[in-house]
Amino acid sequence: MPPKKKSDLPVPVKAETSAALHRELLYSMLLQRRFEERCAEMYAIGRIGGFCHLYIGQEAVSTGIISQLRPDDYIITTYRDHGQALARGMSPRAVMAELFGRQDGCAKGKGGSMHMFDKQLGFLGGHGIVGGHIPIAAGVGFAIRYRGGDQVIVCFMGEAAVNNGAFHEALNMAALWKLPCLFVIENNRYGMGTALERASAIHDIYKRGASYDMPRDVVDGQDVLAVRQAAGEAIARARQDGTPTLLEIRTYRFMGHSMSDAVSGTYRTKEELEQYLKRDPIALHRQRMEDAGEITAADIAAMDDQIKQLVQDSIDFAEASPELPLEALLEDVLVETAS
Repeated sequence: MPPKKKSDLPVPVKAETSAALHRELLYSMLLQRRFEERCAEMYAIGRIGGFCHLYIGQEAVSTGIISQLRPDDYIITTYRDHGQALARGMSPRAVMAELFGRQDGCAKGKGGSMHMFDKQLGFLGGHGIVGGHIPIAAGVGFAIRYRGGDQVIVCFMGEAAVNNGAFHEALNMAALWKLPCLFVIENNRYGMGTALERASAIHDIYKRGASYDMPRDVVDGQDVLAVRQAAGEAIARARQDGTPTLLEIRTYRFMGHSMSDAVSGTYRTKEELEQYLKRDPIALHRQRMEDAGEITAADIAAMDDQIKQLVQDSIDFAEASPELPLEALLEDVLVETAS
């Protein structure tokens, strides 16, 4: 399917969906937001160690895309993975326990913030090496095609990853072999503290898909319905004949690169942050629902209270979960196979 002609700016996309679905999308985004707000608190008091990269501000991306997937589809992502794990249906308890490094975490506390995994959910990580997971996504796409399935693999990445050779090699293979991959660039404008304009020769990075004759699009990442519609179209293409797609989803992180980085840092201005805060994806979706008469302020308050209780429960669960014994370091190192 040849790509459509594109403008250089995101164009809002209309999506006809039900009030019930709108509520589910709001719940997912709000859960991610409240969960990570508490993660920041837990990190500050030393309950979470190591690295911790928050997803606050980008919730419409994970929610919109993952809401279009089937249970047997696959997801692979970067180290900013808590929100995507929750959007996929991973238990808040399992995510928080993993952050705490406890036995009841999704990876038994051995992966931590950057390495969320859940085989049953098709959630294949959480990868700390920038761009290193993109060829793995192509490999999963090849496995799907080899087995004759109609599943899809969604590969999330930041905009800084597109300057790695692995990105180009993987996209070339996916296009050449028609692998059912959806490559999602979460363009939050900064690779750590380096602005996109200082790192990329082209600023409309979805255009890189033209090099591989791949369908590509640019999407408003603060509009969960726009993201959902673009993802739905790409996923349907992949299921039909294996055609991969490259989506550049323009979003913004409201926090720093990681918990070791101040909210604004020295690389962006307070004024810039305030401008983007006006397009908070949760506030935009909530306002749209209120305007349509789909939800009331009391409904939202009740939902928020429920989610806060759920997040507190995850913290209590993580606190009670035991730490790993020393001998656990020798477990899960090699794969045991039948002789």
